[in-house]
Amino acid sequence: MTDNKGDIEDWWGDDPAAINRRVDALRDEIDRLDEQLVFLLNARARCALVIGQLKQILKMDIYQPSREEAVLKHVRGVNPGPLDADAVARLFERIIDEARRLERVVQAREDEAGSEPATRA
Repeated sequence: MTDNKGDIEDWWGDDPAAINRRVDALRDEIDRLDEQLVFLLNARARCALVIGQLKQILKMDIYQPSREEAVLKHVRGVNPGPLDADAVARLFERIIDEARRLERVVQAREDEAGSEPATRA
């Protein structure tokens, strides 16, 4: 493993104020990235909800292990790092779990109301 401390010192020197400004700037960037992640996760969830409604019409199970395996294989394959493939797979396992939970909640509400699944996207 490479010691990055020298690299950091070369960039920022020993000026604590400059280092603190850089930390703040990086945290601001993380906040912006988090906002984008939330937007993308919700867009993904909306797609999963529509798929859940279509599965219900087709009388398909919510849990589709082959599809989940395909998703995990895909995200592992497109991952450029620095997160390793297992870390990305664990994150997506959680995302998939939450999408499946959301599908079940919506399906239960529709079953409770005795309605057909909504057909609008």
